[in-house]
Order: sequence, then structure tokens, then C-alpha cells
Amino acid sequence: MIRSMLFLPGNSPKMLEKGPFLRADALVFDLEDAVAPDQKDAARTLLKYTLAATDFGKAKKVIRINSIDSNGFWKQDLEAVIPAKPFAILLPKVERPDEIQLVASQMTQLEELNGMEPQSVRLIILLETCLGIERAYELASSDSRIWAIQLGAEDLTADMQAKRTNQGDEIMYARMRVINAACAAKIEVYDSPFTDMSDTEGFEADLCLAKRFGFSGKTAINPRHVASINRCFLPTQEDIDYAHAVLNAIAEAKAAGRGAIALRGKMIDRPVVLRAQSVIAAEQEFKEEMKNG
Repeated sequence: MIRSMLFLPGNSPKMLEKGPFLRADALVFDLEDAVAPDQKDAARTLLKYTLAATDFGKAKKVIRINSIDSNGFWKQDLEAVIPAKPFAILLPKVERPDEIQLVASQMTQLEELNGMEPQSVRLIILLETCLGIERAYELASSDSRIWAIQLGAEDLTADMQAKRTNQGDEIMYARMRVINAACAAKIEVYDSPFTDMSDTEGFEADLCLAKRFGFSGKTAINPRHVASINRCFLPTQEDIDYAHAVLNAIAEAKAAGRGAIALRGKMIDRPVVLRAQSVIAAEQEFKEEMKNG
């Protein structure tokens, strides 16, 4: 289960070195907004060798590549990072299914070239424009490689010509839109970072809202936010009990030779099983964290 996604600038050796110690479930190495155009090549090379040489432990490696309209930077990004077998590629400013399919096709070619299993690298689409939000489900369901949607509120509110506030009223519709699209497409969905480093109460309120609305987790640009995100998005005891019940029902049905499996009047399908497995995995990870301090 990925609760926290922490952005790290791809051109900062100091921040990349800190990555293994920041306790984020996923580290998002940024080759896009964090890197000036004249530093793209250097950042790409730095990240390529960092991924090859550094053990990031349990943290999933996600790379935000440059957008499709970046004069080919996105292709060079993929060529540099796919051999490192990251968990996922984060594609920014997505607005059209053909953009997704173009990137997915390039990823397939690179996986084959590097002797990797097909679709072993997932794809996360970053929706941060008004058009992207309005097409959320169409985009989310456009390719089987897509693992999650991520909301980008800063660029979105600029596109909306709205004022970005800590209360977040201006992105309420966008949040609901991406959550609904992700649930319909049966993929994960991640909330936008809270960017005001000085407003601790505002961050906690925003975090609780994201959990209550049904986001899978939350992104962050501040390492100090990671612990709170991880704690907030731990499964509840009710979630854990249900997950164990799902897996027990599957084991009992298998032992009895039954194909159809039901629990509490509802059929258990593959997404329910995957969710239960992720909840149990999160429970075990938390126990290990507590055991190891």
C-alpha cells in the first residue's frame, strides 16, 4: 500500500542522497517542474546513475518525466530511467488518451529492449488542467498500464484562473471528479500536495479531508509531511478485520472447491481481493515499523 508520495528534485544530489531515509512509501524523482530547461540533460544523467547505485529500501521509485510537449525530453527521460526498473512513471499535464498511449507504447519498447516483463513499469497520470479534469474517466480507462491518477492542484488552479487557498474550496470539484474516475476505472488516486509549509493546522485539516474523501494517499513536497500522511492513511481496524475476512473466505471456498465466493451478501471479485491483500500488507509493514522503532 502506498500512502505517501514525496517529490524530490532530480537535479539535487543532496536531496537524492537523503531519499532512503525519508520514510516515504514512494519517492517521486522529478525531471519536470523542478528542473530548468538548461539542466534537463544533467538531471537525467544524475538520476540515471543514482537509481542504479542507490538502495532506496522499501520506497517505491516513481519518476516524473517531462510532458509530451517538451520537445522530446520525455523520450530521453524514459530511455534513461526504464532500465532502472522503477515502480512507475508519472506523466504530467495529461489531456488526451493518445498522449498516454504514445508514452505507454514507448515504455513497452524499452521494457522489451531491456529484457523486462511487459507492463512491469506502471503509469500514473497527473491531471492538472481543466481539460484533463473534465476527461478524467476517459483518460483513466484509456490504457491497461495506468495504475493511478494524481491530482495537481497548483497548475490546475492557474488554468482555472482561481486563487489557490489552504482551505481548498476551489479544487473541491476536481477532487471529486478524479476520485470518481479512479473508482470507476478501479485504479488508485492521490491527492495534491499541501504547499504552505508554515500552516501546520491547515495541512492536518487538508490531510484528514483527503482521507475522508477516499483518496488512496497524498503527495508531498515537504519531508516533514510524510510521517503524518503515513499515519493518517493507515488502514482502520475495521479495514483490517474485513481484509482478513476476505482472505479467510477465499481460503474456505478454495478448500471446499467452490468457484464463486461471497462475503456478507456480496461477491468477492479481484479488486476486492487485491485491496484486502494491500491492507494486510500495510498492517504487517506498520507492525514491522513499530517493532523496529
